[in-house]
Amino acid sequence: MRLATWNVNSLRSRIDRVEAFLQRHDVDVLALQETKAREDQLPLMGLQALGYDVAVAGVNQWNGVAVVSRVGLDDVEVGFPGMPPYGDPAAPEARAIAATCGGVRVWSLYVPNGRKPDDPHYVYKLDWLAHLREAARPWLEGPELALVGDWNICPTDDDVFDPAQFKNSTHVTPPERAAFQGFLDDGYAEVTREHAPGYTYWDYYRQRFERDRGLKIDFVLANPRLAGRVTGAFIDRDERAGQGASDHAPVLVDLAD
Repeated sequence: MRLATWNVNSLRSRIDRVEAFLQRHDVDVLALQETKAREDQLPLMGLQALGYDVAVAGVNQWNGVAVVSRVGLDDVEVGFPGMPPYGDPAAPEARAIAATCGGVRVWSLYVPNGRKPDDPHYVYKLDWLAHLREAARPWLEGPELALVGDWNICPTDDDVFDPAQFKNSTHVTPPERAAFQGFLDDGYAEVTREHAPGYTYWDYYRQRFERDRGLKIDFVLANPRLAGRVTGAFIDRDERAGQGASDHAPVLVDLAD
């Protein structure tokens, strides 16, 4: 099985790229983030014509997640237990969706950005991650499961093109890194780093992709049963190039049958 995750930065704008990507890499399951639309606004017929089923969570032009699968799409769940809301009035955001695909439980996650360390959104981010960790602990001993997506965290300084530039920014603060490390301490394995070094996100600003001044913020965390099936992983940097690209590159993981 081939599993991929991709912050597509608007599925409506990049549906042609998504369809071509699935065919080019023979992807079985694709977790998408930042789809930026309600389900009724998304052009899904092309994906369905290719043999994929699609589960979507989206409430407006912000956020949005999806799971695209050609190996089954069962037990769809929008939001994890205890997922905190945000806003005034507070409401759940479209940041988490799960489905069982070919026997693997796949969670597509779009972790809140945090904006700035002194912003209420930063507090929300840490709270969101804490509740996800609590929900995810029982899944460690269950069937094969992956927490995949845009984590909006650089776990180490090696995941930042210039740590000095991020000294007073989110993504690299000790509480965020501790939150990510918590999942690993509990028993999840980040299965892409060993096979797929390099960044996964490059801002559109000042030709950062061309200069390879990026961040590594897209990850696949597998529970022990699934981690044992991983045979390789890679980052499709070509998908970040060219006109109309997302600012993220897809990350792909291969699983033994």
